Amino acid sequence: QVQLVESGGGLVQAGGSLRLSCAASGRAFSIYAMGWFRQAPGKEREFVATISRSGGSTSYGDSMEGRFTISRDNAKNTLYLQMNSLKPEDTAIYYCAARPMVVSTLAHEYAYWGQGTQVTVSS
Repeated sequence: QVQLVESGGGLVQAGGSLRLSCAASGRAFSIYAMGWFRQAPGKEREFVATISRSGGSTSYGDSMEGRFTISRDNAKNTLYLQMNSLKPEDTAIYYCAARPMVVSTLAHEYAYWGQGTQVTVSS
């Protein structure tokens, strides 16, 4: 098992930036493919980004491409999400998630989840 704790959320103006972190503990972090998802009130959980175990492969949701960057530091057991050019529609609770071995863009394929961190973007 792996335990995940997100941090770094907050209130930011449109056009601003935030960096989210996800600290992992438990089994070896490097065996897990990692993802970021988000959920806005009244909406389904949405794919944000994924990263492979080594960090060599990443993918992004359509509306995040070019603005968000996912990365990981396996030595520090930490996942990151750098978010730039934030928009009000990015407002949501952001979750990190882990699944063994292979990346996925589907939330239901992730077994381990953090508690989430709130990101609010004001216009």
